[in-house]
Parts: sequence; C-alpha cells; structure tokens
Amino acid sequence: MQIGPYSLNNPIALAPMAGVTDRPFRQLCRELGAGYVVSEMVSSNPKLKHTRKSLWRSNFDGEPAPRAVQIVGGDPGTLAEAAAYNVGLGAQIIDINMGCPAKKVCGKLGGSALLSDIVLVEKILKAVVAEVDVPVTLKIRTGPDRDNRNGLEVAKIAESCGVAALAVHGRTRADRFKGEAEYETIRAICRSTTLPVFAN
Repeated sequence: MQIGPYSLNNPIALAPMAGVTDRPFRQLCRELGAGYVVSEMVSSNPKLKHTRKSLWRSNFDGEPAPRAVQIVGGDPGTLAEAAAYNVGLGAQIIDINMGCPAKKVCGKLGGSALLSDIVLVEKILKAVVAEVDVPVTLKIRTGPDRDNRNGLEVAKIAESCGVAALAVHGRTRADRFKGEAEYETIRAICRSTTLPVFAN
C-alpha cells in the first residue's frame, strides 16, 4: 500500500484512538508487525497546542517514517494551520478526523459531526491539502445516520481534493460503536475510488 511517497510494509494499520495510541503503544504495535500507525487525535485549537496533552501526543522521538498525526476540528483555516504546525514538529502525514462520534468532539462540529455538512467537508479538505506538502489522509464513517449514509460521496470529494488515503469506520455516527460494521458500504467505497482504503 502506498500513501504519497511512503510504501507501507503491509496494509495493517493501527487506528488512532484517544488515550490509547500514544508513542510507546505505537512503537509496540510496529514491533509486532503493524505496517502503519497514527497518533492520537490532536486538537486544531491553537489555544491547546502547548498543553501537556498536545505536546505528549505530538512527540515522535525514535519513531520511523512515516510519522502520521491525526488532527480534529471544524474550521478549515484552523485545521490548515494545525496541519502546518504539526508538520513543523515532524509529522510526515496529516490525517483529518471525521470519524469520532464523541459528544465533546461532535459538539464543537468536529469528528463525525462534519459528515452532516458536505460543503464544509470539501472546504476543510481543500484548505489542509493546499497548506502542507505532505500527504493528507482522511478518517470517516459511513454517514451521519442510517438514513443518511454519504460515505461514498465524501470519498469522491476526498479524492477530488487530493487526499492520499482514506480510512472508513463501517458505522454511522449515530451507531457509535454498536452493531456490526457495514462491510458492503466499505466495499462500495473501495470500488468508487482509486484511493488506498483502510477498513476499520
């Protein structure tokens, strides 16, 4: 699997998980065979970039390439600035979170809440891709809810905006972590795009 200039040893990826995928855990997963790992999500809020939590999540000391950082937020300009800031800290891939269903994230129009606003999704992707010279990837769900599955549309927008790879959590925002993953939806997304796709 290829993400921009980076060839992965295998297509097995460690999904970014807040409070879980810290640097020691990422290093352990690499040692156990993961071909790709992504940091815990980092807020795009500039007021939080010097907090202890943000600094810890942006520490890549000793990690091999590619070093991927996931950012979260709802404003195109702020996300673009956060992407550039993290590239300056050593990020080699920027991942945008549009998959988190947590209330504290969605309540600030971040994570999977963004899937309800396709126009904003496109503005964010264009802004971030234009701001950095490293690959930009995207994490999504299949849509806001079961009556509004728009993952296919979001995937096509992502490809047209220059996103380098896509991760799809096979549930809607409303499903959170319940029920079974929608593998057919993920297959449909894979068939609709030339992007590398991780099934989550």
